[in-house]
Amino acid sequence: QVQLVESGGGLVQAGGSLRLSCAASGRTLSAYAMGWFRQAPGKEREFVAAISQGGGSTSSEDSVKGRFTISRDNGKNTLYLQMNSLKPEDTAVYYCAARRRVSLSRIASEYDYWGQGTQVTVSS
Repeated sequence: QVQLVESGGGLVQAGGSLRLSCAASGRTLSAYAMGWFRQAPGKEREFVAAISQGGGSTSSEDSVKGRFTISRDNGKNTLYLQMNSLKPEDTAVYYCAARRRVSLSRIASEYDYWGQGTQVTVSS
C-alpha cells in the first residue's frame, strides 16, 4: 500500500505559478499510474491531469492545457504538477492519486489511493 502526501499549495495572485508535489511512501511510485484531481467548494471532484506508470503518456483537462504540466520523478518517488498562468477558477483543494495500472486514467473511481489534499487559492 502506498501513502501519498501533497505539498506546495498556497495563496497566489492571478497569473502566478505554483508547483505541487506528491511524495509517496510505503511503495515505490514507479508501480503506479498517477493523477491529479481537484475539488472546489460545492462542486464535485474533477480530473486535472494524469501520467502513465513510466511517464511516457500524459493527459490533461482542457481548461488547464498549456498552463499545467504533470511530471514524475520515480527515483525521488515524487509526482509534480507545475501550474502557470493561474486563474481564480483554479481555486480548489488539489489531490494526487495512484492506481495499480500501467495506463493512466481520467476517472477518479479508477484510482486506488489518495492523498489528503493541498489548498490552492488564486486571488483576482
